[in-house]
Amino acid sequence: MSSPTKKKIQHRKEWPAVVYLWAFGLAILSYTVARVGLDGKPHPIHWLAGLVGGLAGILLGWVWYRWRGDVF
Repeated sequence: MSSPTKKKIQHRKEWPAVVYLWAFGLAILSYTVARVGLDGKPHPIHWLAGLVGGLAGILLGWVWYRWRGDVF
């Protein structure tokens, strides 16, 4: 039983590094591919492709973390 005077320590939970690496990597890759492949299209489509790639990277990063663990 814990005493009422003892403060509970709250641990700050951060995302694993592998999630950040996948998100950043896929965002840059998808933006670059869209920039080359959709050169005649309006510029916001390239940014949208980067955003979608980053969101997919977050998902893949969490899958990788659950399957293989963190990279560090």
